Amino acid sequence: MDFATFLIQTLNSVQYGLLLFMLAAGLTLIFGIMGVVNLAHGSFYMLGAYLAFSLSSQLGSFTAAIAVGTLLSVLFGLVLERVLFRHFYHRDHLDQVLMTFGLIYIFEEMRSLLWGDDVHGVTIPAPLAGSIPLTETLSYPVYRLFMMGVCVLLAIGLYLLIGKTRLGMKIRAGAFNRDMTESLGINIKLIHAVVFAIGVALATVAGMIASPISSVYPGMGSSVLIMCFVVVVIGGIGSVRGALIAALLVGFVDTFGKVLLPQVAGMLVYMLMAAVLLWKPEGLFKQ
Repeated sequence: MDFATFLIQTLNSVQYGLLLFMLAAGLTLIFGIMGVVNLAHGSFYMLGAYLAFSLSSQLGSFTAAIAVGTLLSVLFGLVLERVLFRHFYHRDHLDQVLMTFGLIYIFEEMRSLLWGDDVHGVTIPAPLAGSIPLTETLSYPVYRLFMMGVCVLLAIGLYLLIGKTRLGMKIRAGAFNRDMTESLGINIKLIHAVVFAIGVALATVAGMIASPISSVYPGMGSSVLIMCFVVVVIGGIGSVRGALIAALLVGFVDTFGKVLLPQVAGMLVYMLMAAVLLWKPEGLFKQ
């Protein structure tokens, strides 16, 4: 493998890892802070891709589609938490699994009714459609660099929100001790609604920015859900920092595994997870 190929695969690994982080961050927040096992999290990723397809054609701008889609995803998350998820906080995990598993089928049927079962494509915006030359024969797409930039900005924003704001302090307090937080006069139901909306928005934005390079197709949320759980388990349930490091690890192992060891590439990520759990059963970082 020459240096240019190594550089391209490294960039692909970082881009894939950062995209996984956006998905896993919302999942680990919902699971770690609210205690809800949300198997329908991948459906929010699919929702984002279909929103990008629909809104970009209607608004004529991919940027406007992302802005409107993000707002719609936050509102959808608030409504879904209030109507459904709020009633399952104190239920057994089995009840949560069954409920969210049923939601997958509901979302898939709604997707079929609204957009059909065809595969769709989202056009890359013209300013981002070019490539940066690395050698005389190899180049790297500008849009993938744009994706990395968006993911990094959202990761920084999430870090500042959780670690440096009063809202973040309340979120961390609610995750540590819900009863004590409520006794101090903090509206824990509102905190949970905000956390759930953030998780939905992160997954939806991930789906929107990934749609131009991955296409938009039925069942696309299910393919990323398992990988998201792998990232959450490796990083540590409830740890945003752990989700970032684990997502990058998974990105590198998966990408370079397909290049260097294609015969066993499908096993490498799970072997990584098994090795981490043998070393640290609680994951890389505790909440």
